[in-house]
Formats: sequence, structure tokens, C-alpha cells
Amino acid sequence: MAVLRVKFTKTRRDKLAQVLWILNWISVATGAILFSLGLFLKVELNKRGELMAEKDIQYVPNMLIAVGLIACAINFLGGKICYDCVDTTKFLRWKLIMLPYIICTFFFTFCVLVGALMCYSMRGELEESLNLGLTEAMRFYKDTDTPGRCFLKRTVDMLQIEFQCCGNNGYKDWFQIQWISNRYLDMSQKEVVDRLRSNVEGKYLIDGVPFSCCNINSPRPCIQQQITNNSAHFNYEHQTEELNLWMKGCRQALLEHYNYIIQSIGLAVLITWLFELSVLTGVRYLQTSLENVLRQGDPNSESDGWLLENSFMETARTNLHIIKTLGKNNQIDTSNNGDPNINVPSTSKAHYGPDNMPPKKTSEAELTFL
Repeated sequence: MAVLRVKFTKTRRDKLAQVLWILNWISVATGAILFSLGLFLKVELNKRGELMAEKDIQYVPNMLIAVGLIACAINFLGGKICYDCVDTTKFLRWKLIMLPYIICTFFFTFCVLVGALMCYSMRGELEESLNLGLTEAMRFYKDTDTPGRCFLKRTVDMLQIEFQCCGNNGYKDWFQIQWISNRYLDMSQKEVVDRLRSNVEGKYLIDGVPFSCCNINSPRPCIQQQITNNSAHFNYEHQTEELNLWMKGCRQALLEHYNYIIQSIGLAVLITWLFELSVLTGVRYLQTSLENVLRQGDPNSESDGWLLENSFMETARTNLHIIKTLGKNNQIDTSNNGDPNINVPSTSKAHYGPDNMPPKKTSEAELTFL
């Protein structure tokens, strides 16, 4: 029994072909949108690539770019097919191509769904990449004289100012690393030397943060040195002075920024998948209804269209049987079709003796005489 059988008249078939022609051209535009979204996401990730670890998170924008290009090509061909299918005689030139086209489009729509799911599943990898990348960038914040790292101070400062964040998880992350270069430390001061000697690794660690961590909304001048020392500042309590510094970590701020972009792109890809699936369903109905018209021989007659000619289980069993048959046909038979009693006579001259000569061919003259 056919799955979702629908009866089509000549008028309904023509209208279906015309609507599908328009929808395929709309799908070409959606493919261009997918390509643009993938390109936009790739640029956004590369824009702050120095703040991310070297993890492969580019597969999502790369897949969106590839899916967008394939969508343009497939739907352009689909628009041409549907335009010609308005005339039943022109359908004959596409008859053999329709089924492979539908199968390829089905797998393509599946790839679109995978792309949408990948957009929602890349949060974990993105968070880990940002965590490792920001930690490394903060470690090299002081290396302004080192080639290849001299730009990191400006990058981190601009990040903290733009996203109103401080540190990786918070401002206290700066307490655990030396972010002031030894070049700017006065070794003649006893306090500086004592701090260097008190640290096992010889690092100059202070309870201070870079200027870019200062909250511009603070009613008092920013306190970025001796943050935990209440007696060093007048009328100051570091546990309650939340307006003094940005309290949010940069990893969280960047993750929220990218999550908004990724979720918006994922929603757009999911809508595109639903649209492509509806177009594929219409093309399948058009193909089956036109093939039934050709069987009937009357182009103006009614015809049935369906998604599957048989039920899902019957279709699965049939395809499985076809696969098994192809597998058996590809095997080399070395046992005479499994019957060892069958002897195949050899035509080699070595098997013919003087009393066992091959049969003589009858000439045309002897046939005439007989």
C-alpha cells in the first residue's frame, strides 16, 4: 500500500510544478543565505582566533559554506526540472534523472539538519577553546617585546573594554599570573625584590589588574592596585565595591556573544531544512504522479502520487533484498553453482584421443544433400 497517496488532476499537477519552480528559486536564495551565514561565522571566529586554543571549531562554518553552495546548485537544477514538468512531453527528458535527483536531495536535506544540530552542539568545544586560549593570552600579556606576542596586550585590553569583562573567569585570575614585565619593575625597591623572592617560580604577583578591567560606571576613581587591601584606600571595602571592576569573566562574555550568533544561525538553518524538506516532498509527488500519467498514456487523465509506493517496512525489506542480491552476484562461483556432480566437458584438444575425436561439422553441401 502506497504511503500518503494523493490524487492529482492535470490542473493540480501543473499548479504543483509551477509552485515548485518558484520554491526552488527561493531555495537558491536560502542557499546563498546559508553560505553568507557560514562565512560570517567563520570571520567572527577568526576575528578572535588569537584568544582561542588551536582546536578544530571551524568545521561548523565550513560545513555551512559547503551546504549553501550545494543548495544553490541542487535547487537551480530542481527549478529547471519543475519548469519543464509543466509539459508532460518535456518530462520524458528528466524521467531517468528524477529519482537520482530526489535521492541526492534527500541526503542533502539530511546534511542541512546535521548542520543545524552542529550549531547547537559546538558550545562545549567553543567554551574549552576559549578557556585555554584566554589563559595563554593572559600569560603572555606582559611580553610586549617578544615577537609574535607583542600584540596580545592590546588584544586583551580591547577585549576587556569592549565586552566589559575582566580575566578569564573573573578579575582574581590576574592575581595568579605576572602580568607586569620585569622591564618595568624597579629592582632597587625592597618590596619588589621581596615579592620576587617570596614566589617559588620567581614571579611578581600582586593583587592588581590592568586598567582595562576598570568599570567606567564606577562613581570613584578606579582602584586597580592593592585591590584586597582595604586599609590602602579611603572608605573602601573590596568585597562590596562591585562597581569598581568588571565582575564578569571574559570567557563567559565571549561565550554569550558567540552563543547568540550560533543559536541564531542554527535557527535559520533549521528553518531552511524544513523548507527544503517541503520542496523535496512536492517534487516526489510530482515525479510519481507524472510517471503514472505516462503508464496510463493519457496526459490529461488523473493520476496518483505518493511518497513511497509500498509501506515503510516493505520498502526496507525490498531494498535489503536488493543489497543482498547484489552482494551474491559479486561473489565468484568456484563450485559449479554448488553441485559437485556436474562435469563440464573440456574442449581442449589434449582430451581427444584417436577414438575420441571431436564431432565433425556438417558442411552446407551435405545439408543440401540430406
